[in-house]
Amino acid sequence: MIVYNPKDWLSATFKLHKSDTFKKLFPFLIFIAIYSWGIAYLELEYLKLSERSWVKNITIVHNLLGFVISLLLVFRTNSAYDRWWEARKQWGTLTNVSRAFAYKLNAILDEGDKVNRSFFRKSIPLFAETLYDFLRSDYTKFMLDENEHPELKSLDSKKHGPNQVSNMIFQKINQLYKERIVSGDQLIILNEEIVSMTNVCGACERIKNTPIPLAYSAFIKKFIIFYTMTLPVGYVFSIGYFVVVAVPFILYVLASLELIGESIEEPFGIDQDDLPIDKIAANIKKHCHEIIIA
Repeated sequence: MIVYNPKDWLSATFKLHKSDTFKKLFPFLIFIAIYSWGIAYLELEYLKLSERSWVKNITIVHNLLGFVISLLLVFRTNSAYDRWWEARKQWGTLTNVSRAFAYKLNAILDEGDKVNRSFFRKSIPLFAETLYDFLRSDYTKFMLDENEHPELKSLDSKKHGPNQVSNMIFQKINQLYKERIVSGDQLIILNEEIVSMTNVCGACERIKNTPIPLAYSAFIKKFIIFYTMTLPVGYVFSIGYFVVVAVPFILYVLASLELIGESIEEPFGIDQDDLPIDKIAANIKKHCHEIIIA
């Protein structure tokens, strides 16, 4: 994710970033420019159509469809941004839950209980780390100390990492309850934190595994292509060879909105516009280490 100054118009306007849609669309813009020139030459020079030709009236259809395509693209970008913002809220929730989980355990456990403190000091941020790896489609990486915590042997890197970590944490808390280190009321309170972490995991999986329906996304792409491909046919009578510039610009605007929607609807990737969940997981680890002193 890029940290930038939203008030810097100069940099945002003239600097080409890696996520800039102009680079992705450049070959298509060149093609549509050549295509527009060919249509203009065909109608004006070869067929010698006059302004009285019925072909000029095609622009009426474009005027009507322009409103429709604008509504579709607004809905497309809004729905994609909702997914991005929902993912950010879920990771913000995970940060708060991890902090709350840490300071509750820090108050419950005795200061001299080095073993249990060390376990939770590592296992709470481990949930965020395994969720990060899971959403990035990597094998789960478990970072517990095997010598101090033999529970590590029960973790399988090929299985659902966050589920294994939450299960391991609850088993540890339940063991502390049986040993009367944790009371019944404290067990209920701590269980709520584990459930909240699991809810965050489920919400992130829902966002990752449920993309925009293919039919809707494909229809918008077809709409944009056919809309821009037919623009030179009618507008060549009013603006002439200027369609070579105007039509690629219209394609750039419409297609860029679709590409932006595609980029931000998958917030867990590695693009510059995706969420920095690796840094958020690192911050969770840092905060837990600060709260729980082993």
